[in-house]
Amino acid sequence: MNIYHITYAPTIKEVCLHFWGCNFACQGCIRKKALDDIHLKYRAPAKRHLPPTLLSLEEVTETLKKLAVKKIIYMGGEPTVDNKLSMLLELTHDKLHAYNILLTNGFISPPLKDIDEICLGLKAYDDKLHLDFTGKSNEKVLANFANFYQAGVRIRAESILIPDYIDSQEIENMAKFIASIDPNIPYRIDAYIPVPKSRWRKPASGEVDKAVSVAKKYLHNVSCLKGNEKIRHKVVKIV
Repeated sequence: MNIYHITYAPTIKEVCLHFWGCNFACQGCIRKKALDDIHLKYRAPAKRHLPPTLLSLEEVTETLKKLAVKKIIYMGGEPTVDNKLSMLLELTHDKLHAYNILLTNGFISPPLKDIDEICLGLKAYDDKLHLDFTGKSNEKVLANFANFYQAGVRIRAESILIPDYIDSQEIENMAKFIASIDPNIPYRIDAYIPVPKSRWRKPASGEVDKAVSVAKKYLHNVSCLKGNEKIRHKVVKIV
């Protein structure tokens, strides 16, 4: 499989599976800063010229069997580019009775049978802006977002606020789009974390507040991360 890193929060019995590889080339990708889970106290710096060791499906499942698991978060890179993702989702559902949460950019629509919840990262509503940031059009992303909702899968959305680039106006555009599907869909706005060679700065607290206020004009459930939050649960590295 494409899984290279597994972390675990014992108090809430939550596992994060980190996938290598992505179908986007986001300029502000957090993995340019570090490949390890951002909730770990100590993280190795990113060395993108050295691909990590990937785990087999059997190695992943044997590791998970040793843990008390309630939730599993499948996160990127991009999990949907892994052709064994559906097998793992089915196994964790049937054997571990886990609640499966997929974090995805929405470009690929995977089989939904064993996915309990989808968190879709909306990069931009404007297609030219999306293309500039990710290298891909958002046409499939927007269509899949609506399709996931219509399929009855629990869905939420996240976006990154980047000053003078993906700003409050673009956040408002994305909030309008989400509201056109259902204004009750939860939406989280994350402050951009600068990565090496980035041309953007981290937004100020007031800029995040403004984006949240704008989104709340259209959506009932808007939250944010400003980057200074305390970690609520201890996270340990398993692999």
